[in-house]
Amino acid sequence: MEVMDIVPSWISWDIATILFVFLIVILTFVSAKMVDRLLKAYFHFASKKMKIDETTYGLVRRIVVGLVYFFGIVVIVFSIPGLRDISIALFAGAGFAGIVVGMAAQNTLSNIIAGIALATFRPFRVGDLLTIHDEYGRVTDITLGYTKIRTWDNRRLNIPNHVISDEAIINWSIDDPTVNWTVDIGISYDSNIDLARSIMIDEGRKHKNVMSYADLQKHNSHEIKGNEISVLMTELGDFAVNLRLYVWVRDRSVGFTTGCDLRESIKKRFDAECIEIPFPYRTIVYKKDIEQSHKEDLEMSREGPAA
Repeated sequence: MEVMDIVPSWISWDIATILFVFLIVILTFVSAKMVDRLLKAYFHFASKKMKIDETTYGLVRRIVVGLVYFFGIVVIVFSIPGLRDISIALFAGAGFAGIVVGMAAQNTLSNIIAGIALATFRPFRVGDLLTIHDEYGRVTDITLGYTKIRTWDNRRLNIPNHVISDEAIINWSIDDPTVNWTVDIGISYDSNIDLARSIMIDEGRKHKNVMSYADLQKHNSHEIKGNEISVLMTELGDFAVNLRLYVWVRDRSVGFTTGCDLRESIKKRFDAECIEIPFPYRTIVYKKDIEQSHKEDLEMSREGPAA
């Protein structure tokens, strides 16, 4: 029995076919890399001349590179007679095969479809600041499978696109990047509310990151002059009168640090102006004291009213 008799006919290639397939594989990888680099360079150059969204051209670049790989696979398949016959048979039964492949690659396909939808409808773009999954960070890339986010503490999150498409997202950058940031501080019931309000507004105006009325007009023309910084009494609490300071900052990236600075400066001013920031008061009553008080009440009731 010869070796060729025990080898299936569809893999009995000749040397020329093997060399051709090897050449196609090399050309496919090289072409894909070259196309990727050329598209990157072109879009980088075009973005200097025109406003081209990086989110869109990133998706286009990946689709074109994917088509290069797909074309290389098709050439390889149809260059081998045995594989060509098998592929034709698979296409003939494409209905059943499509169901099997679709079920096996459900998450992958949903990620790709969601990635295309994100790049098309653009609820966020590369470079935007987001809050998603209780994480705050900047979008660094949107691929066909994942969205990459660099968090505020420099972690890298790779979130599947189909997960993002089902989530509520806070986009801090789209349309208007300015943010109305709040700082909550409680004062004692004995403190002067008007004085505390004036101190909080004054400290807000002095901070370098807080926007003035002129700066705010560039983004929010509807804002009334004098209301760009305000303090409202939000609650009469158990042990404090709670005040909330509202200030505008240029974007979300400086909001947190600005709030921290304002809390510190307001605390120092309150100390200087003798405005108390109270702490919770607790009255502790021991059980034995209650029992003793009850006994005394009983004895007094037995003795009757004093003469």
